[in-house]
Amino acid sequence: MEGYFKRKPAIKQSALVIGRQPIIEALEAGRGIDKILLQKNASGDAIVKIRDLARQYQVPVQYVPVEKLHGMTKANHQGVIAIAALVQYLDLQAVIDHVVSSGETPLFVMLDGVTDVRNIGAIARSAVTCGAQALIIPDRGVGALNEEALKSSAGALEKIQVCRVNSLMKAADTLRLNGIAVLASEMTAQSYLHEVDLKQPCTIIMGGEEHGIFPALMKLADQTFRIPMSGNFESFNVSVAAGIILYESVKQRTFS
Repeated sequence: MEGYFKRKPAIKQSALVIGRQPIIEALEAGRGIDKILLQKNASGDAIVKIRDLARQYQVPVQYVPVEKLHGMTKANHQGVIAIAALVQYLDLQAVIDHVVSSGETPLFVMLDGVTDVRNIGAIARSAVTCGAQALIIPDRGVGALNEEALKSSAGALEKIQVCRVNSLMKAADTLRLNGIAVLASEMTAQSYLHEVDLKQPCTIIMGGEEHGIFPALMKLADQTFRIPMSGNFESFNVSVAAGIILYESVKQRTFS
């Protein structure tokens, strides 16, 4: 399998929050956490509180053997380690309200199953340069916004508002209730990209290259479209496709 034997980069100790009380304090202070690694048989009131706080702040919890935690730190981890986020995650409704109150027309990008962090970084870079205000990601099934993602984005992930949600389908409902159209890139769609109104408040869903957009999420889209292509090659890379779509939004919003 491609990449199977590649060694994963070590997580810097400064990116770890170690121990039960430090993690509780970090969560209660609103510190960004990518995920919590919890020993499978860990128990106690503090563990229950960590689970409750993780649910409240939509932080993924992964249950792991104690050997995994031992391999990450020599400190007394007490059965739990959190990986601190390098970006600040924001509430979707709060971002919508902020963008609208600022007099801007919402242009968001939603990622479904995009696991390559370099693609995520490149998409964020295109999003910022093309005027998108927010990136919407799920709490599972998407690449981590780690140092490699930040590097690939050339700093864009620190400039765009990032919303992490526990359900993309619920996020799509929230967007539509706020008058923001949900548009999906799909290779077999009848409409072409240039026929879609990107001047309206809208969110563009980009699916992973392997499985595309989850079918149930695709059904929630207000409109689907495809990018014109010549030749018989299967498709664009997802970050390239996102760049093309976002550039079309710039053309429509600037020159129409």
